[in-house]
Parts: sequence; C-alpha cells; structure tokens
Amino acid sequence: MAAARIRRLEGRIQNYDWGSRERLAAFRGDPLPAAQPEAELWFGSHPVASARVEDEGGRVPLDAWIARDPEGVLGRDVVRRFGPRLPFLAKLLAVAKPLSLQVHPDARSARAGFEREDRAGIPLDAPLRCYRDPHAKPELVCALERFDALLGFRPLRAVAEDLAALGLAGGLAHLAELRRRPEPDVWRAVLGELLLLPREICRDALVAAAGQARRADRGPESATWIERLARAFPDDPGALAPLFLEHVVLEPGEALFLPPGQLHTYLDGLALEVMATSDNVVRAGLTSKHVDRDELLRIADFAARPPRPLVPSPVSATELAFATDAEEFRVSRIEVRPAAPHRCDAPHGAEILVCVAGAARVIGCGDAAPCALPRGAAALVPASSAGYAVEGEGSVYRVSVPPPERVH
Repeated sequence: MAAARIRRLEGRIQNYDWGSRERLAAFRGDPLPAAQPEAELWFGSHPVASARVEDEGGRVPLDAWIARDPEGVLGRDVVRRFGPRLPFLAKLLAVAKPLSLQVHPDARSARAGFEREDRAGIPLDAPLRCYRDPHAKPELVCALERFDALLGFRPLRAVAEDLAALGLAGGLAHLAELRRRPEPDVWRAVLGELLLLPREICRDALVAAAGQARRADRGPESATWIERLARAFPDDPGALAPLFLEHVVLEPGEALFLPPGQLHTYLDGLALEVMATSDNVVRAGLTSKHVDRDELLRIADFAARPPRPLVPSPVSATELAFATDAEEFRVSRIEVRPAAPHRCDAPHGAEILVCVAGAARVIGCGDAAPCALPRGAAALVPASSAGYAVEGEGSVYRVSVPPPERVH
C-alpha cells in the first residue's frame, strides 16, 4: 500500500501579529528576519492550514491525502472513534507578544456553539466567529526555550484583596462578597464586572497594579508583565491578568496540559504545542480580534487550581511520555544518539514526528530511503506502516493517538 511509506510533511506558517520574525526562522535555519511575524507552524490536517505531504505526484494537502485512504493513514480504530480525520494538530509556537486572554471549549460547548453560529449564518472564516468546528480543544504546550504563561486562578481570597487594594471596590459590586465567600460562582460574577471596567478606571488600576506588584512579595516579574500588557493594551482590563492568574515559567522539556475551559494567555517563548484538531477560541481581551466575554464566562472553569508543570516519564531507554487526560493525542519525546537509535513497532494510528534539536533520520520498514528530519522538520508515519526506527543525534517529539485503554 502506497500510504505505508513514511513521508516528509511541509508545515504551514501562520502569520499572526503576536509572532516573531526571528524565532521560528532561526529555529529552522531560514534567513533572518522573516518578512512577517511568524507565530505558528502547523503540522496537521485542519482545513484552515493543512500541511502538505510529499507524494510521488507532488505536494498534496494532508486532509486530501487522508481522504484517499482513511484507514490506511489513520488506522481503523482512529477512524471509528474520530471519523476520517487526524484528531490532533501539532504546531511550533513562537510567541513574541502576549496572546489573547482565552479559553477553549469542551466537546459539548463546541458542538452547541458551532451549530448556533451556523444557524445564525456566520461564515466559517468570519472574524466574528468563535466556533469554526464542532470539536473540543484540549492542548499540551512543551517548552523548547524558556516559556512564560499565565493560567490557573490564584487563590480567590488573595485576588479579592489585591483588587480591593487597587481601589476597585466601588466598581465591582460582587467584590465584597468574593472576599467573604471565595467561590467559583462569585468569582465568575466579579470577573464579568472586571472585564467591563470603564477605560479611565482601567488605566488608573493598571498603574496602581504595577506599583502594588512591585511592593508585594509577588516580586518584580508580575509588575513587569502588567506594565508590558498595559503598554500594549492600555484600556484593556485583561492587562490585569497577572493579578488573578498564576505566572508559570516552563524550562525546556517541561510542559503544561490545558483542559477545556482553562483561562490562559501565553506571554513569551518558543514551544511545541499539540492540541485536538480544532480552531475554536473564545477571547476575553488582549487582542484586536473578536471578543465574546459572555461566552467566555459561560464556558470557563472558575475553580482555583495551581498549574502543575509536567515532566515526561521514561517508557523506554529512548522515549519519555507526558501523562494527560486527552483522548485525541499522546505526546512523547524521543532522544537518540548514534549508538542508541529508537525503534517502534507498527503504530496504533497515524503519528507525526517533529525534530526539535539536532538532526534525525526516520527509517520505515521496507522504505527505500530514510526520511531526513533536520531541526524544525516533521514526518508523517501512517498507521499502515510496519514500524520504524529513528536514528541520528537529537530530540524528536512523537505525537500519536492513544488507544482508549491507555488514556490517562
């Protein structure tokens, strides 16, 4: 079967304004600076920017290539569970400016939102659209360099005290109640009021917040991020996010898993991001794109839980895996040296391999030639492959579909 051969993928660059003109280009060895900000490099089959497969007849969009032989590429079990589509999307993410303050929906909210916007006649590519497909969007972000993020609500009583100290007690009707009863339903009401602060009050609060953060034991980093956000978005209450979300720093090799409903923004850094194949984003601020605060407040998870960076656990001498609750993807890191290649038996479903350090070669059983993977390159391993080996010296992220019994 022709689909059984391992094939190089040509990723698709997404030029968003928060991207970098240096990071992705330098990572891939391209000329500097790039002509436009490069924010994401997609390796997947989402129709918004499907990667291309190097086929005998030229480069073919991955979604079209899968449609030729869904079971051969994806595997029978994957097609049964997710339909004839690759259920995950892998990206290289280069953050030079903070992303929007956002959440991703769960499956129920995504399906309902997609159908609602369809009934309203909103085109799929319309700027006002939040739901571009009916799928949930859990995601895992794995740092390739130091990576800064805000996510996970701080203890709600501490948030209430900080907001009151900024002189916002008069503008937030539920703040006093939050101080007495720091519970998610009360915080939902307070955040709803906070996101609608008038411009003048917001400006004053941001100035006061930066000063307060410098004086408090939270240290100068919170003040620095508030000041950076305020410079970029001087009238946006979302710039107060460092006061109510935890600041998380990932070192290379560490990761964060974001289930649906997690309010977050990424601040700076380079990472591999893996998510369910979805382009659904509901934004609350820190963006020039469409904001739907009411929908965000409806689908967000308001429990205060400290974020927990993940480190992978060994599954073999050459592979370490991250444990998550995602049904759509499993992410592991393969480390190879000349004397220690990695070998994989026949895959359960389609896999994508992304080289993030050094250089590797992927050799499929029966393939006439290896598939070269320099840093920043990716390959597709179809389910019908009889197995493969990764050789060379470097680090390769392996993204696959877990069998149902192996979902953590």
